[in-house]
Amino acid sequence: MRLFRWLSARSIPPRYDLRLCGWELAGPKLASDEALCSPALARADHLEHESWQEFADWLLQPQRALVLLTGVDDPDASARLLRLGFGDVVGSQTSLREIEARAMRIAAHARALPRTRDIGPLRLDLFARDGFVAHRALGLHPREFALVWRLAETPGVAVSKKALVRDVWRMAHVPDTNSLAVHVFRLRAKLAIAGLAGLIKTEPAGGYRLDRVAPVADVAPFMLASGDGQDARAMSLSAEQMIPPEPK
Repeated sequence: MRLFRWLSARSIPPRYDLRLCGWELAGPKLASDEALCSPALARADHLEHESWQEFADWLLQPQRALVLLTGVDDPDASARLLRLGFGDVVGSQTSLREIEARAMRIAAHARALPRTRDIGPLRLDLFARDGFVAHRALGLHPREFALVWRLAETPGVAVSKKALVRDVWRMAHVPDTNSLAVHVFRLRAKLAIAGLAGLIKTEPAGGYRLDRVAPVADVAPFMLASGDGQDARAMSLSAEQMIPPEPK
């Protein structure tokens, strides 16, 4: 069964309706892994401001990679949106057959992505954007999750501050702030509550690494509220194009 999602409160125009090609629309109550990993279609000029805000933070890139934006006829806007991490961008005159082919490519890419990473008793879930110990969520902030997910790519290997800022904050230089250290401190605190103190090590030369030998979790006192809020960077929209600007 091929599933797709439609990211708009408006009805699907026939030229974008993959149901005409035999696909099934994932409804709001369909929350299976297959539905969550399915390609999502959206008209760029039909998305409300709240929808663009949801896409604003670089940390949501894994979700953005599943989105096929339609109705973008400006080549510069298309290039900008692709650089922001959207799965694909097509113009308003793109045929339904081509949209289907591009949706199939997005679906294949999603299936190739690792859904989880395990470090001892800690399981990181890419689509839940959280860590779990004994099936209990840590309630990680999106950037905290992005940090530990990046470190989990190379357990036991130090990752420099510059690389973390580049990959997590999408910045080419290390800013004159302690934002990275603050996020690492908060991440360590949540890991410690879950019985995983010492999982993230600080390198003498700078940077951090994930301990290859993860500590054994003492999960008895592990009690966390689900989530600690988000400091989402709202993305301002162009009144004419409804297209977000490139991050600075």
